[in-house]
Amino acid sequence: MRLRQLRVENLRGFGRAELELAPGWNLIVGGNGAGKTTLLEAAYLLSHGRTFRSGARDALIQRGAEGYSVYGRIEGLSATRGVGLLRQDGLMEARIDGTTAALADLLRNVAVVCFEPGSHELISGAAELRRRFLDWGVFHVEPGFLGAWRGYQRALKQRNALLRAGGAAAELDSWDRELVRSGTEIAAMRDRYMAGFGPATAAALGELLGDLGAARITLDSGWRGEGDPLELLAAARDEDRARGHTTRGPHRADWSIAFERAPRREHLSRGQEKLCALGCITGQARVFATQRGEWPVICIDDLASELDGPHQELLVRSLQNVDAQVLITGTHESGAFRANAIDIARFHVEPGRVARLL
Repeated sequence: MRLRQLRVENLRGFGRAELELAPGWNLIVGGNGAGKTTLLEAAYLLSHGRTFRSGARDALIQRGAEGYSVYGRIEGLSATRGVGLLRQDGLMEARIDGTTAALADLLRNVAVVCFEPGSHELISGAAELRRRFLDWGVFHVEPGFLGAWRGYQRALKQRNALLRAGGAAAELDSWDRELVRSGTEIAAMRDRYMAGFGPATAAALGELLGDLGAARITLDSGWRGEGDPLELLAAARDEDRARGHTTRGPHRADWSIAFERAPRREHLSRGQEKLCALGCITGQARVFATQRGEWPVICIDDLASELDGPHQELLVRSLQNVDAQVLITGTHESGAFRANAIDIARFHVEPGRVARLL
């Protein structure tokens, strides 16, 4: 998959900017605050429908504007498509080849993974971040995931409302069955995905953090117990009534990484958390490539600040021989590119404008 053109309007500091990207390596350089990250953010928006940065959604809109738009031309195995995302008056609109489309259809057509300064939260942050990361991968390889997820969310909402309202047992029984039906589908799809993601990520972590010993990635289904999920829900009903929400199920799932010499995430330094996150992101990209037959676009924000020299070179070498488009930002060009003779397209960003360098 290649993002050959990227255009933004009224996105953060850019009134309008457009890039014609190379199919391989692309380096975007500029001073701090120039807007380099915003360009990666635009690519990520097309793939996830949200930013990887924290903060209010309205912060994406350039000051004084009423909304923003992002457009990309995507070259995939089967077709080249124009894709767009517009936010206006608080509403999001997706477009494919100029026609309004469901957001889910847009996201199916664009795959972007990103390593950025906040990526360590994937390891040290809340379980919700890891579920979202996992489910993005599942969504792209399991056609039935979205339907199951929507069914589960509907059942979860109804069950929680009944718990808070003191609903009758018969009503709860009905939603319990629906929750288990769709939840079992979700759990099975996540398990299938982990069968590929676990080994791919463990291999990447072995290269990045070999001094910690072998890595093991495990998935907690969220049911908090063994046996029939329907019985587990029934056993937890009194607790759920007291709390006012459902305490068991795939919405409480989580996954974790344990190393031989660092079995708990608390044993990892901030730098090791970043390398763990990088291993997860490259592992996810490799699973996508294996199952879909093409690599996602790989974005790396502020390479030199996030990784030391040896790990920069290790990352560049690991991506040099795969058929992936790579977008990297930095205040300067990493020596890892020169050391590995990377053929790279270069762009320079100044506040509000971007230009390709000859």
